[in-house]
Amino acid sequence: MKNILVTICARGGSKGIPGKNIKEVGGHPLLAYSIRAARAFAERHGADIVLSTDSGDIREVGRRYGLATDYDRPDFLANDTCGKPDAIRHAMLWAEERHGRCYDAVVDLDVTSPIRTLEDIEGCLKLIESDADALTVFSVNPAARNPYFNMVQQQPSGYYGVVLAGMYTTRQSAPKVYDMNASIYVYRREALMAEPPRAVTDRSLVYVMDHICFDLDEPSDYDYLAYLLDTGRISLP
Repeated sequence: MKNILVTICARGGSKGIPGKNIKEVGGHPLLAYSIRAARAFAERHGADIVLSTDSGDIREVGRRYGLATDYDRPDFLANDTCGKPDAIRHAMLWAEERHGRCYDAVVDLDVTSPIRTLEDIEGCLKLIESDADALTVFSVNPAARNPYFNMVQQQPSGYYGVVLAGMYTTRQSAPKVYDMNASIYVYRREALMAEPPRAVTDRSLVYVMDHICFDLDEPSDYDYLAYLLDTGRISLP
C-alpha cells in the first residue's frame, strides 16, 4: 500500500486507571512504546503518524518521545461511549487534509497493549495486502477458553450450559477461537468510511501472534508487565 497512516489513540479520561496511557512501566511512560513502534514502522513505509488525544499531559509525553502533534481530539470523541473507529476516522480525515493525500490504510497501535514487534505490524500489513477484499485485520492470541467446549452461560431454564452447544466432546475437536488482544488494527479506508465504522466486519482477517500479548486494564496488569520486563521474559521497542 502506498499511503499509510499510523494512529495512536490515547485519551486522558480513563476512569479504571487514571493516567494509564502515560503510567510508567519498565522505565518509560506506556505511550512511549507505541510511539517507538510507530516511528520504526513509519520510517520503513514513509507513513504519517497522528497522536489522537484530548490531554495536554499526553501530548507533552508524545513530544518528549519524538511525536509532536497539534491534532486535538474533540470532546465528543473522547468519552466512554465513543467507539474507537470513529476517533480513528476523525484523525485520518484531519491528517488527509493536513498532508494533502488520501490514505489507503490506517494502522492503529493501541497504547495499552504494547507487547508487539515490528514484525507483527509488518505481518498485519502483509495480510491485508494479500487479500484485496479484506476490510480489516486485527491481532489475536489463541484463546485459553472455548465457547464450544468449556465456557458456560445461564440458559432460559435457569440452569447453565455450554455457550455454543454442539457435538464437541474434547477441546481438540472444538473449532479454534481467538482472543482479540487489542494491539494492532489495520483498516482499509473503505472500512473507516462505512457507517458505522467497525474493526470487526464480515470481511476481516486475524493475525495470530505467536507470543504473549495482553491489554492493560487493571493495576495488576501493569505489575505483570513490569515483572516480564524486569526479568527479561519480554522486551519492548
